[in-house]
Amino acid sequence: MPPRPHGTIEHVSTSPPPTVDRALAALYAPDGDDTALDTAASLLAADPSADAELDRRGREFVAAAWRRGWQPADVVRLVRRDLDDTHTRLLAALIRAQAPDDRPRGPRWAGQLDALPAGAPPRADRFSHATAVLELYRLLLRLPALEPLDDEVRGGAAVSGSDGTGGGASSSRTLVRIRALLAKAEATGFPEEAEALTAKAQELMARYSVDEALLAARAPAPDTPGACRIGVEAPYEQAKAVLLDAVADANHCRAVWNETFGFSTVVGFEADLTAVELLYTSLLVQADTAMTRAEAAQRKGGRKRTKTFRQSFLAAYAHRIGARLAEAVETQVSDDLLPVLATRAVAVTDAADRMFPETTTTRLRGVTDADGWTQGAEAADRAEVVSRRGLPPR
Repeated sequence: MPPRPHGTIEHVSTSPPPTVDRALAALYAPDGDDTALDTAASLLAADPSADAELDRRGREFVAAAWRRGWQPADVVRLVRRDLDDTHTRLLAALIRAQAPDDRPRGPRWAGQLDALPAGAPPRADRFSHATAVLELYRLLLRLPALEPLDDEVRGGAAVSGSDGTGGGASSSRTLVRIRALLAKAEATGFPEEAEALTAKAQELMARYSVDEALLAARAPAPDTPGACRIGVEAPYEQAKAVLLDAVADANHCRAVWNETFGFSTVVGFEADLTAVELLYTSLLVQADTAMTRAEAAQRKGGRKRTKTFRQSFLAAYAHRIGARLAEAVETQVSDDLLPVLATRAVAVTDAADRMFPETTTTRLRGVTDADGWTQGAEAADRAEVVSRRGLPPR
């Protein structure tokens, strides 16, 4: 080896960081720093060779969100709230692209993947596209950790899912009937028909839950509580959270509201979680229909629609539904079912307390419209539901 000439030094050869690394550095800039974001988007727009790496980083950010306890529906809901449709479609494409590399999940997760928005985002110039991608990535990177939900598949059986219980084909048929009845209740323009359809659906929910409870109690390895997240979104999210809490309580579940991210986590056994999802969604649709009808009557009487009227209407609706369901639970559960339900109630409480060791209570605000309260309570009476019935002879 020839000697090194005098007066020279050795150094490590370096090269500028890749375009994607330089662009992503802008995501850590303070909120509102649009100049840094524009600069980053310009870098990406000028370098088509960076596209594949940018997509790969996006899949990594999605996987990191799952590790922090988020699920597809949670992130889609947040992106819809804080960004726009372009970002939502970009997110859906990323989630689908990441799914083949993900670990096995339960049926509920699969249902969320199936419900992702269809279609590609609208075509845009490279700078606009890069800006939207960076805005989405910034949101993903800033997601905090959430309470993890058990959604794994172990030993070929789903731990959590929309139909992951032991009822098999019979459970599936029951859920199809329940969904059909609630869909008719939501679609009809006749309050009496909606009331009858909703009551029949709740009867089937009760029977479904009882069957699953007895199957689990007789099984060698008893079922354990799971959890799911249900969107509770603006406007009037406080009243909606109260309604969901009432439905959850009547179906032997616990609901904990996360106001910041617009959802409640419902803890309970799978058959009950399914009942809560179906009934809450249906009651919310029926409440909106009844409120629209009440507002139309108000306008005919010369009164304008007001936010206070709607808030009071939904608060009264939630309060009255909760009272009716609570009354039904106290009077309609048979003695021979009580031991099974009591055991499951303890398990649900323990699971909820482990997930949420610290919770606070919130008072409803803005409930000051007497007409809204009266008409909301009357609408809840028309949406009468039949809660759990006694256990029939076997």
